[in-house]
Amino acid sequence: MIEAERFEIAGGFKISRETRTHAQVVVVTLDDGGHIGHGECVPYPRYGESLESVQTQIEEITPLLKSGLSRHDLQEAMPAGAARNAVDCAMWDLEAKKTGRSAAELAGVGPLKPVTTAFTISVDTPEVMAEKTRAAAHRPLLKVKLAGPGDDQRIAAVRTAAPDSTLIVDANEAWDESCFEINMAACRAAGVALIEQPLPSKNDGMLAEIERTVTICADESLHPGGGIDGLRDKYDAVNIKLDKAGGLTEALKLVAAAREQDLAIMIGCMLGTSLAMAPAALIAQQVDFVDLDGPLLLARDRVPGLRFEGSLLYPPEPELWG
Repeated sequence: MIEAERFEIAGGFKISRETRTHAQVVVVTLDDGGHIGHGECVPYPRYGESLESVQTQIEEITPLLKSGLSRHDLQEAMPAGAARNAVDCAMWDLEAKKTGRSAAELAGVGPLKPVTTAFTISVDTPEVMAEKTRAAAHRPLLKVKLAGPGDDQRIAAVRTAAPDSTLIVDANEAWDESCFEINMAACRAAGVALIEQPLPSKNDGMLAEIERTVTICADESLHPGGGIDGLRDKYDAVNIKLDKAGGLTEALKLVAAAREQDLAIMIGCMLGTSLAMAPAALIAQQVDFVDLDGPLLLARDRVPGLRFEGSLLYPPEPELWG
């Protein structure tokens, strides 16, 4: 079964290239007659995905699923992206239900422990961002969305509002040569731990030519199906997202590849519900930064959902996934 669902975002969500009021997700349900597995994905417009295109991709693969397509063969039968993520994660959940073993055990990463996730501050004026940051200043890790020119003032305002929090920032490709140096200097002054995708992926070559005094993380430059190769000269870290990797199966491989190349790792997410975050919780056990706050940004999550205590994310219960 394939279903599209919408969840309201509390207060809206704004990054450098778009503003959203709702999270739009696609849920896949696999039923073998005795057990049921679920998986959720979030279509990514930057790569030409929509609710309709993702549902069509999944519908096209349905005959193969009914004939017993394996999770291994799925990796070749579908391209990397949101559609394959939903199917892949549903297959993991179904396998866990059928075998009576947790997905973490099947993946070789259990037992799972609680992890601290970042909490996102949407981009706005420095004054508004400072106000939102003060309300979240008790959280140990904040992810600050940026927009290009003026980010030096945004960074300074956020740091003043949350003097004790670890800060990571995400420019979503919004910087260019006109503001790169001043924004980098502001990040250094604020003690920012990581800068995510400062430059457009098509124009990130200059990152190989500068002294990277703050950890620089690839997000948009890690394309669906593209792999890790070629990023080490320009980046110090990679943001692995299940929707871009095409599922937990490929994400586990990317983690291993990143470790081999001595890259730091962030596990990230699109704006989805706890069902989308649950498989990523397996990756979260073995990375340097966790950014799985999607459910915390929603006006309501699905039930049952993940358990959060502040920014502490607990492993998923079997009733949710895995």
